[in-house]
Amino acid sequence: MSKQSRIDLAHPSLFVDLYELTMARAYVAEGMNESAVFELFFRELPPTRNYVLACGHTDVLDFLENLRFEDSALEYLRSRKDFPEEFLDYLSRFRFSGDVYAVPEGTVVFPHEPVIQIHAPLTEAQIIETYVLNQIHFQSVVASKAARIVTAAQGRPIIDFASRRAHGTDAALKVARASYLAGFTGTSNVLAGKTYGIPLYGTMAHSYVQAHDDEKEALRRFASLYPNTTLLIDTYDTLDGLRKVIEVVRDLGPGHRPSAVRLDSGDLAELARQSRAMLDQAGLNEVKIFASSDLDEVAIARLLDGGAPVDGFGVGTNLAVSRDAPYLDFVYKLVEYAGQPRFKLSSRKILLPGRKQVFRRERDGLIEGDTLAHHSEALEGKALLARVMRDGRRTGTAAPSLEKIREWVRAQLEALPSEIRALEKHAAGYPVKISRALEAEHDRLRASIEMAGR
Repeated sequence: MSKQSRIDLAHPSLFVDLYELTMARAYVAEGMNESAVFELFFRELPPTRNYVLACGHTDVLDFLENLRFEDSALEYLRSRKDFPEEFLDYLSRFRFSGDVYAVPEGTVVFPHEPVIQIHAPLTEAQIIETYVLNQIHFQSVVASKAARIVTAAQGRPIIDFASRRAHGTDAALKVARASYLAGFTGTSNVLAGKTYGIPLYGTMAHSYVQAHDDEKEALRRFASLYPNTTLLIDTYDTLDGLRKVIEVVRDLGPGHRPSAVRLDSGDLAELARQSRAMLDQAGLNEVKIFASSDLDEVAIARLLDGGAPVDGFGVGTNLAVSRDAPYLDFVYKLVEYAGQPRFKLSSRKILLPGRKQVFRRERDGLIEGDTLAHHSEALEGKALLARVMRDGRRTGTAAPSLEKIREWVRAQLEALPSEIRALEKHAAGYPVKISRALEAEHDRLRASIEMAGR
């Protein structure tokens, strides 16, 4: 492998923006390394979202536990001549020693609510900014998109087909993980299956049929090798391909019946109706219809609302890039330093001061409103932020399994009011209010800043 193409992110100590290192050097030089609190949150929901599913915590905690500046990283920084040896020596001994508070991975969150809260010496908390943002942002974007697709599918299986259109190999793996947590049935990506234990699905592409001189013979050979497989029928003509599947089943006998046929082009609703009629007439009532082809939650909902007899879906591009909402405005902001609250008054980027807690109220199994509060308050509802890391090590004996997080996500989505879980934008939105104490602290600090400027 050439030097130009070799990228090692096993211990990504250099996965930082340069300003994190330049600030860190300044902090060290100035002796500014008292305890700081940073909060990661987003300010606004995209126009097509009513909620965000917070995801990526496991990768963040793994990173913090293992972060080291390796010799090769230090040599690179030394070669730039931006940093003195005293600072490089500090980095050589760098270990994250702080505490982390977070909402459980897979929790539904809303604007301004902290997803992760970092308590650490200022330099440590600053250096980790880019990686924490990168992991939480991307996986939350994908998980939120996937959750909407799960809602649209109404309990039908959905498979992640996104790898080939994802923005890089790491992104493809994170798409598989985040979509599985959100309720997808599995993935086509074999490495994701090995890495995360996600169920694998996949059978054949059009190229398999094209490689044979005869479509029926291709279908027969594949069905002979893989009983109960899914056969792709639209390489040339969808309904003609289905007729050949029916003939192959009759030739091979009941032991080689496919579990499903796949539609990947054309008018999926009409083709599904005609295919269902043909399968039932042939006595293949148990053979299901699986659809793919540029699907998203809107297309799936349209199919099912129109009565299309589709039993499962494969979703790729629209999941991989979250086409309708490809980013969230997540930020990572200092809210406390040396025991004193910090805030900012930038236009349209107001930052509420101090450590916070989110209290969520429920009634009859549904969530009905949140309060964003000062961390010292005890208000009605369940406190969402809990300590997940102490002194640089995870609390508890192990991270929750994918299946545990998946169960939590299912419960979170079921607890959403129907108008918030819906695909359509809810004009009023989910109610999040700011506590009186937090508002008073903000007003006090603002007044002090204004007085100092006179």
